[in-house]
Amino acid sequence: MSTAEYVRSVRALNDQFRKTLKSGTLIFTSGVMALGGSAHEQVLKRLGAFEAFDTGNDPHGEHDFGCLEIEGQRLFWKIDYYDLDLERLSTNPANPSVTRRVLTVMLAEEY
Repeated sequence: MSTAEYVRSVRALNDQFRKTLKSGTLIFTSGVMALGGSAHEQVLKRLGAFEAFDTGNDPHGEHDFGCLEIEGQRLFWKIDYYDLDLERLSTNPANPSVTRRVLTVMLAEEY
Protein backbone atom coordinates (compact mmCIF):
# COMPACT_ATOMS: atom_id res chain seq x y z
CA MET A 1 0.00 0.00 0.00
CA SER A 2 1.41 3.38 -0.96
CA THR A 3 1.65 6.20 1.58
CA ALA A 4 -1.21 8.03 -0.14
CA GLU A 5 -3.41 4.92 -0.05
CA TYR A 6 -2.53 4.38 3.61
CA VAL A 7 -3.51 7.96 4.52
CA ARG A 8 -6.76 7.73 2.54
CA SER A 9 -7.64 4.48 4.29
CA VAL A 10 -6.89 5.80 7.79
CA ARG A 11 -8.80 9.02 7.05
CA ALA A 12 -11.86 7.09 5.78
CA LEU A 13 -11.84 4.79 8.84
CA ASN A 14 -11.45 7.77 11.18
CA ASP A 15 -14.28 9.67 9.50
CA GLN A 16 -16.55 6.63 9.62
CA PHE A 17 -15.81 6.04 13.30
CA ARG A 18 -16.17 9.70 14.26
CA LYS A 19 -19.54 9.94 12.50
CA THR A 20 -21.01 6.65 13.72
CA LEU A 21 -18.97 5.75 16.85
CA LYS A 22 -19.12 2.13 15.64
CA SER A 23 -16.11 -0.17 15.90
CA GLY A 24 -14.33 1.90 18.49
CA THR A 25 -14.44 3.42 21.94
CA LEU A 26 -15.50 6.93 22.96
CA ILE A 27 -14.02 8.46 26.11
CA PHE A 28 -15.05 11.70 27.77
CA THR A 29 -12.54 13.00 30.32
CA SER A 30 -13.73 13.99 33.78
CA GLY A 31 -13.83 17.64 32.72
CA VAL A 32 -16.14 16.87 29.81
CA MET A 33 -18.26 14.59 32.00
CA ALA A 34 -18.74 17.49 34.43
CA LEU A 35 -20.33 19.58 31.65
CA GLY A 36 -23.44 17.38 31.78
CA GLY A 37 -25.84 15.69 29.39
CA SER A 38 -26.75 18.69 27.28
CA ALA A 39 -23.09 19.32 26.47
CA HIS A 40 -22.55 15.62 25.76
CA GLU A 41 -25.34 15.65 23.18
CA GLN A 42 -23.79 18.70 21.53
CA VAL A 43 -20.37 17.04 21.47
CA LEU A 44 -21.73 13.94 19.77
CA LYS A 45 -23.63 15.97 17.19
CA ARG A 46 -20.66 18.25 16.45
CA LEU A 47 -18.17 15.36 16.26
CA GLY A 48 -20.19 13.73 13.54
CA ALA A 49 -20.46 16.96 11.58
CA PHE A 50 -16.86 18.13 12.07
CA GLU A 51 -15.12 19.03 8.80
CA ALA A 52 -12.79 21.89 9.85
CA PHE A 53 -9.58 20.04 9.03
CA ASP A 54 -6.54 22.04 7.98
CA THR A 55 -2.77 21.76 8.10
CA GLY A 56 -2.75 23.09 11.65
CA ASN A 57 -4.94 20.37 13.17
CA ASP A 58 -4.48 17.67 10.52
CA PRO A 59 -0.90 17.82 9.21
CA HIS A 60 -0.89 14.15 8.14
CA GLY A 61 -4.36 14.21 6.54
CA GLU A 62 -5.75 11.46 8.78
CA HIS A 63 -8.67 13.41 10.33
CA ASP A 64 -7.62 12.31 13.83
CA PHE A 65 -7.78 15.59 15.79
CA GLY A 66 -10.07 18.58 16.13
CA CYS A 67 -11.32 21.38 18.33
CA LEU A 68 -14.90 22.19 19.33
CA GLU A 69 -16.49 25.02 21.28
CA ILE A 70 -19.34 23.77 23.48
CA GLU A 71 -21.16 25.92 26.04
CA GLY A 72 -18.28 28.38 26.13
CA GLN A 73 -15.70 25.64 26.68
CA ARG A 74 -12.96 24.78 24.23
CA LEU A 75 -12.70 21.02 23.73
CA PHE A 76 -10.18 18.90 21.86
CA TRP A 77 -10.84 15.47 20.44
CA LYS A 78 -8.25 12.93 19.34
CA ILE A 79 -8.40 9.48 17.76
CA ASP A 80 -5.71 7.00 18.79
CA TYR A 81 -5.07 3.53 17.38
CA TYR A 82 -4.69 0.42 19.54
CA ASP A 83 -4.59 -3.32 19.04
CA LEU A 84 -7.88 -5.17 19.50
CA ASP A 85 -7.15 -5.86 23.19
CA LEU A 86 -6.36 -2.17 23.86
CA GLU A 87 -2.97 -3.19 25.25
CA ARG A 88 -0.59 -1.78 22.62
CA LEU A 89 -0.56 0.62 19.72
CA SER A 90 -1.94 -0.81 16.51
CA THR A 91 0.57 -2.23 14.08
CA ASN A 92 -1.50 -0.91 11.16
CA PRO A 93 -4.18 1.78 11.71
CA ALA A 94 -5.28 1.33 8.08
CA ASN A 95 -6.38 -2.23 8.85
CA PRO A 96 -9.60 -2.43 10.91
CA SER A 97 -9.08 -6.13 11.58
CA VAL A 98 -6.08 -5.31 13.82
CA THR A 99 -7.08 -1.84 15.06
CA ARG A 100 -9.45 -0.50 17.70
CA ARG A 101 -9.98 3.25 17.49
CA VAL A 102 -10.32 5.27 20.69
CA LEU A 103 -11.74 8.78 20.44
CA THR A 104 -11.02 10.90 23.51
CA VAL A 105 -12.83 14.20 24.09
CA MET A 106 -11.23 16.54 26.63
CA LEU A 107 -11.34 20.11 27.78
CA ALA A 108 -8.50 22.06 26.17
CA GLU A 109 -7.10 22.70 29.65
CA GLU A 110 -6.89 18.94 30.25
CA TYR A 111 -4.58 18.44 27.26
